Amino acid sequence: MPKLKRSDSEQRATDFVESLDRGLRLLQKFGATSGPMTLSDLARAAGLPRATARRILFTLEHSGFVATDGKLFTLTPHVLTLAASYLRSSQVVTVLQPVLDRVATSAQEISSLAVLDGEDVVFIARGSPARVFSAGLDIGYRLPAFCTSVGRIMLGQWDDAELASLLPAMRREPMTPHTATDPAALLATIIADRAQGYSLVDREAEPGFRSISVPIRRYDGTIIAAINMGAHVDRVSTAEMIERFLPLLREGAESVKSMLL
Repeated sequence: MPKLKRSDSEQRATDFVESLDRGLRLLQKFGATSGPMTLSDLARAAGLPRATARRILFTLEHSGFVATDGKLFTLTPHVLTLAASYLRSSQVVTVLQPVLDRVATSAQEISSLAVLDGEDVVFIARGSPARVFSAGLDIGYRLPAFCTSVGRIMLGQWDDAELASLLPAMRREPMTPHTATDPAALLATIIADRAQGYSLVDREAEPGFRSISVPIRRYDGTIIAAINMGAHVDRVSTAEMIERFLPLLREGAESVKSMLL
């Protein structure tokens, strides 16, 4: 009798490596504080038995990702090789970096590239004119998708029914006094942003900061990322963002569409 072929879900369940999953989960918990953590702190944060966390940490120490003085554990710079591997292998970063640089130089403001990661957006590249210094939107910086211009324009890839189901289930804690959190209002805003082809968010994600974003589409029209420009409200008005920044962003997004697979 011929063997029955296993389904993809059954194959994934068989291939799942639980120890690797636990190790990656433990690595992520180091970001919960700004300093070293004890074994007990990490085990509790990751929801793991203390003995399991101990074995994982010593394995990570052996691999060079974690350092310890016998009591406290810290990440080592070797962890950054994981991020570097992502950035080097990302086609969207490679293709968009020249666009970010060009847009930033033309506008004399910072430009950024972001992708969706669950309910958050993660900034993975940026362009900055020499005269501008800023803190915050560095590579790896995360913000909730629902209250950011990059997030809203990428959320527009889902249809209205999917968004109506998705938005109420998302975490929607206000980031500033101006943050919109009502699912119905957010749905209307995202639909309007999709129709106009850009999103402009005014002081909802960060106090005193506004930004404008357009989607990055690959060759078949699928949204895979977003690029934005932001500035302090005292320096750049919403009208200037639309009149001066939006054409630069649109031109940059359109110039790479055929290059993204």
